[in-house]
Amino acid sequence: MALQICRTLTPSLNIDTHLQYAYLFLRICSLLSIGTIQSERLKILFTSTHLTSFITEDLNLLRKHFFVEHLTTKGFGSIFRIVPAALKADVTFTWFASVYASVVVFVAKRMGNKSIIVVGGVDVAKYPEINYGIWLSWWKAMFVKYALRNASNVLVVDPSLQKSARLLAEYEGDNIECIPTGYDASEWFPSGEKEPFVLTVAGCETEERMRVKGIDFLFVAARAMPEVRFVVIGLSRHPIASIRIPSNVEVIPFVERRELLQYYQRAKVYCQPSYSEGLPSSLCEAMLCECIPVGTDVGGVPTAIGGNGFLVPYGDADKLCEAMRAAMQSPNEIGHTARKHIAETFTLQKREAALLRVIRGSVR
Repeated sequence: MALQICRTLTPSLNIDTHLQYAYLFLRICSLLSIGTIQSERLKILFTSTHLTSFITEDLNLLRKHFFVEHLTTKGFGSIFRIVPAALKADVTFTWFASVYASVVVFVAKRMGNKSIIVVGGVDVAKYPEINYGIWLSWWKAMFVKYALRNASNVLVVDPSLQKSARLLAEYEGDNIECIPTGYDASEWFPSGEKEPFVLTVAGCETEERMRVKGIDFLFVAARAMPEVRFVVIGLSRHPIASIRIPSNVEVIPFVERRELLQYYQRAKVYCQPSYSEGLPSSLCEAMLCECIPVGTDVGGVPTAIGGNGFLVPYGDADKLCEAMRAAMQSPNEIGHTARKHIAETFTLQKREAALLRVIRGSVR
Protein backbone atom coordinates (compact mmCIF):
# COMPACT_ATOMS: atom_id res chain seq x y z
CA MET A 1 0.00 0.00 0.00
CA ALA A 2 2.81 2.42 0.91
CA LEU A 3 4.54 1.65 -2.38
CA GLN A 4 1.36 2.27 -4.35
CA ILE A 5 0.87 5.66 -2.68
CA CYS A 6 4.43 6.73 -3.54
CA ARG A 7 4.09 5.63 -7.17
CA THR A 8 0.83 7.53 -7.49
CA LEU A 9 2.24 10.73 -6.01
CA THR A 10 5.59 10.58 -7.88
CA PRO A 11 5.09 8.58 -11.10
CA SER A 12 8.28 9.89 -12.75
CA LEU A 13 10.66 8.36 -10.17
CA ASN A 14 12.22 4.90 -10.57
CA ILE A 15 11.31 1.86 -8.48
CA ASP A 16 14.33 2.12 -6.13
CA THR A 17 13.41 5.67 -5.21
CA HIS A 18 9.79 4.61 -4.75
CA LEU A 19 10.94 1.88 -2.34
CA GLN A 20 13.02 4.33 -0.34
CA TYR A 21 10.11 6.74 -0.08
CA ALA A 22 7.80 3.86 0.89
CA TYR A 23 10.19 2.85 3.67
CA LEU A 24 10.33 6.41 4.98
CA PHE A 25 6.55 6.64 4.82
CA LEU A 26 6.16 3.46 6.91
CA ARG A 27 8.73 4.67 9.44
CA ILE A 28 6.85 7.94 9.92
CA CYS A 29 3.55 6.09 10.31
CA SER A 30 5.18 3.76 12.84
CA LEU A 31 6.53 6.64 14.91
CA LEU A 32 3.18 8.42 14.81
CA SER A 33 1.47 5.21 15.89
CA ILE A 34 3.86 4.72 18.81
CA GLY A 35 3.34 8.29 19.88
CA THR A 36 -0.42 7.81 19.80
CA ILE A 37 -0.22 4.65 21.88
CA GLN A 38 2.09 6.23 24.44
CA SER A 39 -0.05 9.34 24.75
CA GLU A 40 -2.98 7.08 25.69
CA ARG A 41 -1.07 5.52 28.58
CA LEU A 42 -2.15 6.96 31.90
CA LYS A 43 0.17 9.12 33.95
CA ILE A 44 0.17 7.98 37.57
CA LEU A 45 1.64 9.79 40.54
CA PHE A 46 2.72 7.11 43.02
CA THR A 47 3.49 8.42 46.51
CA SER A 48 4.67 6.74 49.69
CA THR A 49 6.35 7.86 52.89
CA HIS A 50 8.96 5.12 52.48
CA LEU A 51 9.70 2.03 50.39
CA THR A 52 9.07 -1.52 51.53
CA SER A 53 9.07 -4.77 49.59
CA PHE A 54 5.30 -4.70 49.09
CA ILE A 55 5.25 -1.02 48.05
CA THR A 56 8.06 -1.68 45.57
CA GLU A 57 6.08 -4.63 44.23
CA ASP A 58 3.11 -2.36 43.46
CA LEU A 59 5.39 0.25 41.92
CA ASN A 60 6.88 -2.33 39.57
CA LEU A 61 3.45 -3.72 38.67
CA LEU A 62 2.10 -0.31 37.72
CA ARG A 63 5.20 0.60 35.70
CA LYS A 64 4.46 -2.34 33.42
CA HIS A 65 1.27 -0.62 32.26
CA PHE A 66 1.49 3.12 32.91
CA PHE A 67 3.80 6.12 33.08
CA VAL A 68 4.58 6.29 36.80
CA GLU A 69 6.26 9.08 38.73
CA HIS A 70 7.26 8.06 42.24
CA LEU A 71 7.65 10.53 45.09
CA THR A 72 8.85 9.62 48.58
CA THR A 73 7.01 12.05 50.83
CA LYS A 74 8.87 13.05 53.95
CA GLY A 75 9.07 16.45 55.58
CA PHE A 76 7.11 19.64 54.99
CA GLY A 77 8.95 20.35 51.75
CA SER A 78 7.30 17.29 50.18
CA ILE A 79 4.11 19.30 49.77
CA PHE A 80 5.84 21.54 47.22
CA ARG A 81 6.77 18.46 45.19
CA ILE A 82 3.39 16.77 45.55
CA VAL A 83 1.30 19.64 44.17
CA PRO A 84 2.94 20.08 40.73
CA ALA A 85 3.27 16.30 40.29
CA ALA A 86 -0.40 15.74 41.15
CA LEU A 87 -1.43 18.48 38.72
CA LYS A 88 0.21 16.54 35.87
CA ALA A 89 -1.18 13.10 36.80
CA ASP A 90 -4.29 11.36 35.47
CA VAL A 91 -4.54 9.20 38.60
CA THR A 92 -2.82 9.34 41.99
CA PHE A 93 -1.87 6.19 43.89
CA THR A 94 -0.76 6.58 47.51
CA TRP A 95 0.47 3.92 49.91
CA PHE A 96 -0.80 4.64 53.45
CA ALA A 97 -3.31 7.25 54.53
CA SER A 98 -1.35 10.17 55.96
CA VAL A 99 -1.10 13.95 56.06
CA TYR A 100 0.70 13.76 52.70
CA ALA A 101 -2.08 11.58 51.32
CA SER A 102 -4.60 14.28 52.17
CA VAL A 103 -2.64 16.79 50.04
CA VAL A 104 -2.56 14.35 47.12
CA VAL A 105 -6.30 13.70 47.41
CA PHE A 106 -7.10 17.41 47.70
CA VAL A 107 -5.19 18.32 44.52
CA ALA A 108 -6.61 15.37 42.57
CA LYS A 109 -10.13 16.27 43.63
CA ARG A 110 -9.67 19.92 42.65
CA MET A 111 -8.45 18.79 39.22
CA GLY A 112 -11.35 16.40 38.78
CA ASN A 113 -8.98 13.44 38.75
CA LYS A 114 -9.18 10.19 40.63
CA SER A 115 -7.19 9.31 43.73
CA ILE A 116 -6.41 5.90 45.22
CA ILE A 117 -5.13 5.23 48.75
CA VAL A 118 -3.84 1.85 49.91
CA VAL A 119 -4.39 1.24 53.63
CA GLY A 120 -1.82 -1.12 55.14
CA GLY A 121 -2.68 -1.14 58.85
CA VAL A 122 -0.60 1.47 60.64
CA ASP A 123 -2.75 4.19 59.05
CA VAL A 124 -5.93 2.90 60.72
CA ALA A 125 -4.39 2.14 64.12
CA LYS A 126 -5.27 3.93 67.35
CA TYR A 127 -3.91 2.25 70.49
CA PRO A 128 -3.33 4.73 73.32
CA GLU A 129 -2.38 1.89 75.69
CA ILE A 130 0.85 1.36 73.75
CA ASN A 131 1.08 4.92 72.37
CA TYR A 132 0.70 3.74 68.79
CA GLY A 133 -1.15 5.11 65.78
CA ILE A 134 -1.39 8.28 63.70
CA TRP A 135 -4.95 8.79 64.98
CA LEU A 136 -3.61 9.63 68.46
CA SER A 137 -2.61 13.03 67.05
CA TRP A 138 -5.77 15.15 66.72
CA TRP A 139 -4.42 17.28 63.88
CA LYS A 140 -2.99 14.36 61.90
CA ALA A 141 -6.24 12.48 62.42
CA MET A 142 -8.10 15.40 60.84
CA PHE A 143 -6.04 15.15 57.65
CA VAL A 144 -6.19 11.34 57.49
CA LYS A 145 -9.97 11.46 57.93
CA TYR A 146 -10.21 13.89 55.00
CA ALA A 147 -8.00 11.64 52.85
CA LEU A 148 -10.06 8.51 53.48
CA ARG A 149 -13.42 10.19 53.06
CA ASN A 150 -12.49 12.03 49.86
CA ALA A 151 -10.33 9.53 48.00
CA SER A 152 -11.97 7.94 44.97
CA ASN A 153 -10.87 4.48 46.10
CA VAL A 154 -9.51 3.20 49.41
CA LEU A 155 -7.90 -0.22 49.03
CA VAL A 156 -7.35 -2.17 52.25
CA VAL A 157 -5.09 -5.22 52.30
CA ASP A 158 -7.33 -7.09 54.75
CA PRO A 159 -11.05 -6.95 55.57
CA SER A 160 -10.29 -6.16 59.22
CA LEU A 161 -8.88 -2.79 58.16
CA GLN A 162 -12.12 -1.84 56.44
CA LYS A 163 -13.96 -1.79 59.75
CA SER A 164 -11.20 0.25 61.39
CA ALA A 165 -11.20 2.82 58.57
CA ARG A 166 -14.96 3.28 58.77
CA LEU A 167 -14.91 3.63 62.53
CA LEU A 168 -12.03 6.10 62.74
CA ALA A 169 -13.02 8.23 59.74
CA GLU A 170 -16.67 8.16 60.84
CA TYR A 171 -18.24 7.40 57.47
CA GLU A 172 -19.99 4.62 55.56
CA GLY A 173 -16.86 3.65 53.65
CA ASP A 174 -18.54 3.16 50.28
CA ASN A 175 -15.19 3.84 48.57
CA ILE A 176 -13.41 0.99 50.41
CA GLU A 177 -12.47 -2.29 48.76
CA CYS A 178 -10.25 -5.15 49.93
CA ILE A 179 -7.37 -6.10 47.62
CA PRO A 180 -4.73 -8.21 49.42
CA THR A 181 -1.03 -7.90 48.69
CA GLY A 182 0.48 -10.58 46.46
CA TYR A 183 3.50 -12.85 46.82
CA ASP A 184 5.75 -14.67 44.38
CA ALA A 185 5.84 -18.39 45.14
CA SER A 186 8.86 -18.79 42.85
CA GLU A 187 10.82 -16.31 44.96
CA TRP A 188 9.90 -17.82 48.35
CA PHE A 189 10.15 -21.61 48.31
CA PRO A 190 11.15 -24.50 50.61
CA SER A 191 14.54 -26.21 50.42
CA GLY A 192 16.25 -28.81 52.57
CA GLU A 193 15.35 -30.16 55.99
CA LYS A 194 13.57 -28.04 58.57
CA GLU A 195 15.39 -27.25 61.81
CA PRO A 196 13.68 -27.17 65.24
CA PHE A 197 13.57 -23.45 65.96
CA VAL A 198 10.99 -20.65 65.99
CA LEU A 199 11.59 -17.71 63.65
CA THR A 200 10.15 -14.18 63.88
CA VAL A 201 10.96 -11.31 61.49
CA ALA A 202 10.03 -7.81 62.62
CA GLY A 203 11.72 -4.55 61.72
CA CYS A 204 11.81 -2.68 65.04
CA GLU A 205 13.76 0.51 65.67
CA THR A 206 11.84 1.65 68.76
CA GLU A 207 10.34 0.08 71.88
CA GLU A 208 6.91 1.17 70.64
CA ARG A 209 7.42 -0.79 67.45
CA MET A 210 8.52 -3.84 69.45
CA ARG A 211 5.26 -3.75 71.39
CA VAL A 212 3.23 -3.44 68.20
CA LYS A 213 4.98 -6.48 66.76
CA GLY A 214 4.54 -8.38 70.03
CA ILE A 215 8.24 -8.98 70.64
CA ASP A 216 7.84 -8.40 74.38
CA PHE A 217 5.02 -10.97 74.35
CA LEU A 218 7.21 -13.43 72.44
CA PHE A 219 10.04 -13.00 74.97
CA VAL A 220 7.66 -13.90 77.83
CA ALA A 221 6.75 -17.12 76.02
CA ALA A 222 10.39 -17.86 75.16
CA ARG A 223 11.38 -17.68 78.83
CA ALA A 224 8.75 -20.33 79.56
CA MET A 225 10.20 -22.57 76.82
CA PRO A 226 13.94 -22.78 77.59
CA GLU A 227 14.24 -26.02 75.61
CA VAL A 228 13.24 -24.28 72.35
CA ARG A 229 15.52 -22.09 70.27
CA PHE A 230 14.19 -18.77 68.93
CA VAL A 231 15.61 -16.51 66.21
CA VAL A 232 14.32 -12.92 65.96
CA ILE A 233 15.43 -10.84 62.97
CA GLY A 234 15.12 -7.08 62.61
CA LEU A 235 15.60 -5.64 66.10
CA SER A 236 17.91 -2.65 66.19
CA ARG A 237 20.26 -2.20 69.13
CA HIS A 238 18.51 0.87 70.53
CA PRO A 239 15.19 -0.67 71.64
CA ILE A 240 16.76 -3.85 73.02
CA ALA A 241 19.47 -2.08 75.02
CA SER A 242 17.25 -1.89 78.11
CA ILE A 243 15.52 -5.28 77.63
CA ARG A 244 16.69 -8.57 79.07
CA ILE A 245 16.74 -11.00 76.17
CA PRO A 246 16.03 -14.65 77.08
CA SER A 247 19.08 -16.88 76.81
CA ASN A 248 17.39 -19.13 74.22
CA VAL A 249 16.70 -16.20 71.86
CA GLU A 250 19.17 -15.20 69.16
CA VAL A 251 18.65 -11.61 68.00
CA ILE A 252 19.90 -10.65 64.54
CA PRO A 253 19.70 -6.87 63.99
CA PHE A 254 19.35 -6.73 60.21
CA VAL A 255 19.24 -9.08 57.25
CA GLU A 256 18.88 -8.18 53.58
CA ARG A 257 15.54 -9.28 52.18
CA ARG A 258 17.02 -11.90 49.88
CA GLU A 259 18.98 -13.37 52.80
CA LEU A 260 15.73 -13.99 54.67
CA LEU A 261 15.03 -16.91 52.36
CA GLN A 262 17.59 -19.19 54.03
CA TYR A 263 16.07 -18.51 57.47
CA TYR A 264 12.54 -19.19 56.22
CA GLN A 265 13.74 -22.41 54.59
CA ARG A 266 15.42 -23.63 57.77
CA ALA A 267 12.82 -22.72 60.41
CA LYS A 268 10.22 -25.32 61.35
CA VAL A 269 7.91 -22.73 62.97
CA TYR A 270 7.24 -19.08 62.21
CA CYS A 271 5.63 -16.94 64.93
CA GLN A 272 3.71 -13.69 64.34
CA PRO A 273 2.98 -12.50 67.92
CA SER A 274 1.68 -9.04 66.91
CA TYR A 275 -0.49 -6.65 68.93
CA SER A 276 -1.69 -5.05 65.66
CA GLU A 277 -1.28 -6.07 62.02
CA GLY A 278 -2.43 -5.54 58.47
CA LEU A 279 -1.65 -8.51 56.22
CA PRO A 280 1.85 -9.47 57.44
CA SER A 281 4.24 -9.99 54.54
CA SER A 282 6.89 -11.86 56.53
CA LEU A 283 4.30 -14.38 57.70
CA CYS A 284 3.15 -14.98 54.11
CA GLU A 285 6.73 -15.36 52.87
CA ALA A 286 7.53 -17.80 55.68
CA MET A 287 4.43 -19.87 54.87
CA LEU A 288 5.51 -20.05 51.21
CA CYS A 289 8.73 -21.61 52.55
CA GLU A 290 6.58 -24.17 54.43
CA CYS A 291 7.11 -22.84 57.94
CA ILE A 292 4.26 -23.89 60.23
CA PRO A 293 2.61 -20.62 61.28
CA VAL A 294 1.66 -19.52 64.80
CA GLY A 295 0.09 -16.11 65.25
CA THR A 296 -2.17 -13.88 67.28
CA ASP A 297 -5.78 -13.50 66.18
CA VAL A 298 -5.45 -9.83 65.25
CA GLY A 299 -5.82 -7.93 61.97
CA GLY A 300 -4.88 -9.95 58.91
CA VAL A 301 -2.99 -12.71 60.75
CA PRO A 302 -6.01 -15.10 60.68
CA THR A 303 -6.52 -14.27 56.99
CA ALA A 304 -2.93 -15.19 56.19
CA ILE A 305 -2.91 -18.40 58.21
CA GLY A 306 -6.32 -19.42 56.91
CA GLY A 307 -6.72 -22.49 59.12
CA ASN A 308 -3.29 -23.84 58.19
CA GLY A 309 -1.58 -23.26 61.53
CA PHE A 310 -2.26 -22.03 65.04
CA LEU A 311 -3.98 -18.89 66.35
CA VAL A 312 -3.86 -17.59 69.93
CA PRO A 313 -5.20 -14.50 71.72
CA TYR A 314 -2.69 -11.71 72.12
CA GLY A 315 -1.28 -11.59 75.66
CA ASP A 316 -1.98 -15.21 76.60
CA ALA A 317 1.58 -16.52 76.97
CA ASP A 318 0.46 -19.98 78.08
CA LYS A 319 -1.58 -20.50 74.91
CA LEU A 320 1.24 -19.12 72.78
CA CYS A 321 3.66 -21.62 74.34
CA GLU A 322 1.16 -24.42 73.82
CA ALA A 323 0.67 -23.47 70.17
CA MET A 324 4.40 -23.23 69.44
CA ARG A 325 5.07 -26.61 71.05
CA ALA A 326 2.23 -28.14 69.02
CA ALA A 327 3.59 -26.57 65.83
CA MET A 328 7.08 -27.87 66.57
CA GLN A 329 5.69 -31.39 66.90
CA SER A 330 3.39 -31.16 63.87
CA PRO A 331 4.04 -33.11 60.66
CA ASN A 332 5.63 -31.25 57.75
CA GLU A 333 2.39 -31.69 55.78
CA ILE A 334 0.98 -28.65 57.60
CA GLY A 335 3.81 -26.62 56.10
CA HIS A 336 2.87 -27.96 52.66
CA THR A 337 -0.75 -26.84 53.06
CA ALA A 338 0.40 -23.47 54.41
CA ARG A 339 2.44 -22.89 51.25
CA LYS A 340 -0.45 -24.00 49.03
CA HIS A 341 -2.82 -21.56 50.78
CA ILE A 342 -0.59 -18.51 50.21
CA ALA A 343 0.46 -19.56 46.69
CA GLU A 344 -3.17 -19.91 45.57
CA THR A 345 -4.82 -17.10 47.55
CA PHE A 346 -2.35 -14.21 47.48
CA THR A 347 -0.81 -14.13 44.03
CA LEU A 348 0.84 -11.16 42.33
CA GLN A 349 -1.32 -11.87 39.29
CA LYS A 350 -4.54 -11.41 41.28
CA ARG A 351 -3.31 -8.15 42.78
CA GLU A 352 -2.13 -6.86 39.41
CA ALA A 353 -5.49 -7.60 37.77
CA ALA A 354 -7.40 -5.96 40.63
CA LEU A 355 -5.23 -2.83 40.61
CA LEU A 356 -5.60 -2.46 36.84
CA ARG A 357 -9.38 -2.81 37.15
CA VAL A 358 -9.54 -0.11 39.82
CA ILE A 359 -7.15 2.29 38.05
CA ARG A 360 -8.71 1.96 34.60
CA GLY A 361 -12.15 2.21 36.12
CA SER A 362 -11.09 5.38 37.93
CA VAL A 363 -10.36 7.39 34.81
CA ARG A 364 -12.95 10.02 33.99
